Amino acid sequence: MLLHWLLTSAIVIAVSWIVVIVLAKRLPPGLAKDLASVLPACITVTRTLRNDPRVPRRVKVVVAIAGLWVLSPIDLIPEFLPIIGPLDDIVVVALALRYAARRVPPEALVEAWPAERRILDRLAPATASITSTIGAN
Repeated sequence: MLLHWLLTSAIVIAVSWIVVIVLAKRLPPGLAKDLASVLPACITVTRTLRNDPRVPRRVKVVVAIAGLWVLSPIDLIPEFLPIIGPLDDIVVVALALRYAARRVPPEALVEAWPAERRILDRLAPATASITSTIGAN
């Protein structure tokens, strides 16, 4: 019974992630696409900043905790709710990214950010002044 429940939960979470990633790639430009692309972009930034020597250890710990939060099956908003399920993950990762933006050279964030730069500018305003100088999307 427990194994069945865990397997079902894992499948639901995987499907939710797939929906978010597909929406991030296929939606027309706008707020919905921005929201759908934030979480995959933040996960990429988390992986990249974890290995960047310019990032202080305290920031790496915060970023790692945010990454674990996203991967954790325990959520404030259950993942099986189609659109709002990932919202708590987005909020936690966005807060961690804002924390990192205050303590990491803005160039490191810009280099690690895979999505549109204007989204990063909203999450981490300190990067707004340099996004135009480093290959913006």
